[in-house]
Amino acid sequence: MIKVLHFFKTYYPETMGGIEQVIFQIAEGGAAHGFESEVLYLSSRGAARNEVVGHHISHRSKLDLQLASTSFSLSTFRDFAELAKKADVIHYHFPWPYMDLVHFASRIRKPAVVSYHSDIVKQKTLLKIYRPLMNRFLSSVDRIVASSPNYAESSPVLTRFKDKVSVIPYGLDRATYPQPSADKLQYWRSRLGERFFLFVGALRYYKGLDYLLEAAKATQLPVVILGGGHLEAELKKQASEFGLPNVHFLGGLPDDDKVALLEVCHAFVFPSHLRSESFGISLLEGAMYGKPMISCEIGSGTTFINIAGQTGLVVPPRDSIALGQAMMTLWQDADLAKAMGARAQQRYEEFFTADAMVSAYADLYRQLC
Repeated sequence: MIKVLHFFKTYYPETMGGIEQVIFQIAEGGAAHGFESEVLYLSSRGAARNEVVGHHISHRSKLDLQLASTSFSLSTFRDFAELAKKADVIHYHFPWPYMDLVHFASRIRKPAVVSYHSDIVKQKTLLKIYRPLMNRFLSSVDRIVASSPNYAESSPVLTRFKDKVSVIPYGLDRATYPQPSADKLQYWRSRLGERFFLFVGALRYYKGLDYLLEAAKATQLPVVILGGGHLEAELKKQASEFGLPNVHFLGGLPDDDKVALLEVCHAFVFPSHLRSESFGISLLEGAMYGKPMISCEIGSGTTFINIAGQTGLVVPPRDSIALGQAMMTLWQDADLAKAMGARAQQRYEEFFTADAMVSAYADLYRQLC
């Protein structure tokens, strides 16, 4: 049994983002494919070892400092070195500049994989300082994994290292999602109605939600926003100024509520407009539940999931008019929406299951070992 150590700045149950979901799916599916995973991450709750998450183990290092979206921990150097010695493969999750420092300081000579989740988009000044370390780190690892051919071909970083880049799409296992009760489904139908557009995700700068609010104002179509984040107050203020009773902010909710909303909604809308959105796990969830999708063309994995005119509609980024027109198209043509949703679910089953992702990583681990 190959032993894999995943290393990232955060993990369940601390945070519930897309990268955490990917790590969880890889770790949960490993036993069936000949490897077992442990996860090391940083936590404001302090250090701890051997915590059970699902059917695998996680470890916490004490989070000492958070600066420019980068987490720091002095104790991580010791924790990582101890855990890495017991592993056969180290699986890093990029971007996290502090991880690069830990990698070199530990001097562990083990096969290393990097899941390249996103280019660094926002911190352009810091990127200039970090770039030499980043290039050295990516040069030192054995394999870099992109989540879609779209991103591998359009990322200036990945094209520089194309000889060691593999593509393994993210995958989800619907069996790990709860089945909402009939009462839960009825609750959301009675509260929100039988038809609405759903967005799921953290309320961050690259999600394009200000353009979604403008589209909601122009169309007056019902929009439900599930998730919290730094921009929540600002977006609620914008919705209030626009006078949008058709937009519902639900904040963060448990998974059974999320699944109920995915089952009830008419379509899934995902207006991310910057390449910080390298893939879109929640967009993939929409496909998994057979919903037609609306996304933007930003050269990332979103249009690897959502094929224009087949599984949904694709619009230019930062274009609230085009976004609103796409919403009206799916709202007014129920047959088209249903057909696109069916094709979205079929594409999920063909390309994006957790088992396919885990199997591909298992093959990669075996090659490196």
